[in-house]
Amino acid sequence: MGLTERLTIPEEEFVYSGHTACGGCGGALAMRIALKALGPRTILVLPACCWAVIPGVLPATCLSVPVLSIGFAATGAAVSGIEASLKAQGIDDVTVVGWAGDGGTADIGIQSLSGAVERGHDFIYFCYDNEAYMNTGIQRSGATPSGAVTTTTPARKREEKKDMVEIMVAHHIPYAATASLAYPEDMIKKITRARSIKGPKYIHVLSPCPPGWRYPSEKTVEIARKAVMSRIFPLYSVEGGKYEIQRRNIKKIPVGDYLKMQGRFKLSEEDRAEIQKKVDENWESLLAKEGTA
Repeated sequence: MGLTERLTIPEEEFVYSGHTACGGCGGALAMRIALKALGPRTILVLPACCWAVIPGVLPATCLSVPVLSIGFAATGAAVSGIEASLKAQGIDDVTVVGWAGDGGTADIGIQSLSGAVERGHDFIYFCYDNEAYMNTGIQRSGATPSGAVTTTTPARKREEKKDMVEIMVAHHIPYAATASLAYPEDMIKKITRARSIKGPKYIHVLSPCPPGWRYPSEKTVEIARKAVMSRIFPLYSVEGGKYEIQRRNIKKIPVGDYLKMQGRFKLSEEDRAEIQKKVDENWESLLAKEGTA
């Protein structure tokens, strides 16, 4: 990475020191990157999730933008109301942001999110996906991948992970994308693009979790990078129904290199082969959607 690339990341900080996140928290780093792109004219909606407690106990907070803390299921409803209120007041330079975990997005919050998108409200919704209900004890969510061990799937989860980006695309959303904290320039570029588009936008950020995924805290960025390199979490965007894959030419690695860094998976060689097959099939499907298969 050259100096020019580094300078594309804004220097101003909107997440201050003193937060209560675990060491190596992917969700904390994702928020730091996102707010650098969003800037000070941002209103955050935080449902019950890790980020409901990470800012600290009032009057202390690590966030320098306004925050509305709400119930688990209500993110879509809250961003809808805030956006409508700002519109009624003639305020058009504030970005309304919903920021929820995978449980509050793929499960508990999917109804209000679907309604907000269907109504066409102008907001950006981020799912910081740590693939389980981490704040309440590492229970499985709809976004927990097959083969992962949680406190409610001690023998491992059998079901496939929900594909929230494709669920949003099926709503004919103007813009949806995946993002990774290991590729901050790509993430910032996507957020900047989302801010320029009117209507609902959805960004899905993979957020590794050291205690939930069972890996050393200093490995967060490496694991996030290997998720992209293995294609288990490809980077792509969908704007106006048109697919575009990013970082497609990075070195490809076996999905096993990603899985073996984490202690949460109980997998046989046959299981790993099946996951690799599924990842390869999903990649070919993505290429076909882009039109480059």
